Amino acid sequence: MSQTLVHTDFHGGDHLRAVRLMIVATALDALILEQTAEAVIYADHKGVIERWNAAAAAMFGFTAAEALGQNLDLMIPEHLRKAHWRGFDTAVTSGKTRLGGRATLTRGLHKSGKKLYVEMSFALVLDDAGSTLGSVAIARDVTERVAREKAAAGGKL
Repeated sequence: MSQTLVHTDFHGGDHLRAVRLMIVATALDALILEQTAEAVIYADHKGVIERWNAAAAAMFGFTAAEALGQNLDLMIPEHLRKAHWRGFDTAVTSGKTRLGGRATLTRGLHKSGKKLYVEMSFALVLDDAGSTLGSVAIARDVTERVAREKAAAGGKL
């Protein structure tokens, strides 16, 4: 017995085409997110990790299963957490990031306990009404670059 799940004659098929395009776009978005070379981390307005791509897993050492549902402290060194939350809470409340999307050099924490130098940019994710849903960070491990720069500067960076 066959069931029709979507009525194909709705508005001349335009609705079905739109639904199909949305499904394809959603699947493509997921592939892009998962396959991009930079770490992509999305946390809700409370700082709970909801998206964690393969590059984030490689950079920080936590699988998606380990990271999803956890607080952002998972990847933030202890000495930076207070400042991070002050900035995060201010951005979520104000609807603006301090850096306006510009990348900044910061420290990250690998699962092993090793501290990384990480270049990150941040953006708030807003709903249609302008309320903050959460924050997305795009990150790249620059630990080796910083080590080279320190060595070239005689360790003075």
